[in-house]
Amino acid sequence: MRNRSVLSSPTPPCGSWDNPNVFQICTLKHGGSSPTQKRQEVGRGLRLCVNQQGVRMDAERIGETVHNINMLTVIASEGYRTFVADLQTGIKEALYDRPAKASLEYFMGKTITVGDQTVILDVKLAKDIYRYLLKNDYIDDNDNVTREYRTDLANNRLASLPESLAPLAAGVHTLIQSVFDKSVLDDMVEDGNKTKVKENALNDNFFKKEFQTLWSYINHQYAYTVEFDSQELIAKAIKHMNENMFVSQLQYTIVTGKQTLNLHEEAIARGESFQQEHTSTKTLQHAAASQIKYDLIGKIAEGTTLTRRTVAAILAGIGNHIFALFKHNPEEFISKAIRLIKEQKATMIVEHITYNQIEEKYDSSIFTMEKDEGDFAKAFRAKKHIQDYVFTDGTAEKSVERRFAEEMDLADEVCVYAKLPKDFAIPTPVGNYSPDWAIAFYEGTVKHIYFIAETKGSMESMKLREIEKAKIDCAKKLFNQISTSKVKYHDVDSYQSLLNIMGKL
Repeated sequence: MRNRSVLSSPTPPCGSWDNPNVFQICTLKHGGSSPTQKRQEVGRGLRLCVNQQGVRMDAERIGETVHNINMLTVIASEGYRTFVADLQTGIKEALYDRPAKASLEYFMGKTITVGDQTVILDVKLAKDIYRYLLKNDYIDDNDNVTREYRTDLANNRLASLPESLAPLAAGVHTLIQSVFDKSVLDDMVEDGNKTKVKENALNDNFFKKEFQTLWSYINHQYAYTVEFDSQELIAKAIKHMNENMFVSQLQYTIVTGKQTLNLHEEAIARGESFQQEHTSTKTLQHAAASQIKYDLIGKIAEGTTLTRRTVAAILAGIGNHIFALFKHNPEEFISKAIRLIKEQKATMIVEHITYNQIEEKYDSSIFTMEKDEGDFAKAFRAKKHIQDYVFTDGTAEKSVERRFAEEMDLADEVCVYAKLPKDFAIPTPVGNYSPDWAIAFYEGTVKHIYFIAETKGSMESMKLREIEKAKIDCAKKLFNQISTSKVKYHDVDSYQSLLNIMGKL
């Protein structure tokens, strides 16, 4: 279901001045796929209103009310954000060659360089620059940079900046010059081809004998086999779907917004030339019959890696009122059915799974293959990690992983540890699983020298999704029961909980 977006523009359409109830609505035809074609479709509706005598209702005739009379409403057959973004990009491109003015809008939000630091000009700083130019007659009444400024610049006798701008002098004057000479900004633009990602190479900790021993234990790859009773899965899946299946009805959202009256290049660049006014979401009551045919059994069988016969038995067993939800929203029904069946499948596989070691091994390059594009300033600078920087998951400043890394780095019993990359994966019937940490302790300090850990915010099994819990249980079975190595595995929520759990394994 496509979103229907309504936008009002103060640019004039055809209409009648004598009849204020007459106005024009422009709807975009589907033929225009590119942003240029879309702008052309809008442009065809941009006509000034005329009265019954054919006189154009322009600014000279009706003054400031010109934009109130000449109003074009555009109904876009796509999302509001997409349409507005494409339109603003086109407007910006169209205005690119026009001479800029040293207006307040021009300076607001601009970024200037001060030494190695960047400063974004806020409203106050932008006003200070504008007042400075006015006070010294460096701009005229139309905000054009005057000859006086260019002469003072050439003779190196520009008027002193106010105290608030003095530390930013070089950047401010470069910005002013860019109004009439955009080439001065070339030195302020970073080289787009330069290396943006720092190296986070393996350090000496990786080559310690303790970690090399641990790595030799865990770098094997595995394949699994699993057998379970299909009838038991069918019965559990039917019960689970009857209790938890819910499909939302199709809805559509109407988004209404207006283009601002006074367009500035800077406002367009910031995406502020359109103002969203309100939205309205409604449930679709009547829909045309869809011509799309769904392979319902095939899609669910593919998503759950079950046979078509097993899936057919599950669908045949659910309640009629549950199966009727399919016609309301087929796509959601299929995705929900796959998830619910996989949840029941996940609860059954752990008892019956078997892992076999294969010839392939993980190479040490997996630690450096993933380029860290995050902020190195926010990464944890570690001492005992196999790389100098640890990029932990989580958006919080002190996430569970970040605290865990810091605690391990300070612990006397920890010799070396590694944040395992996503490519280090254990296969399971419900998707590959990548544990978080590999830890080597000093011999004699703890019960198990080598450990694989998964950090979770909560260790209560009810708070973990069934599929996620099944992956963790598979890892426990591989490392703690099937594997003959000396490595142990468990999920933990802190370093202290790791020490507590270790004594019980």
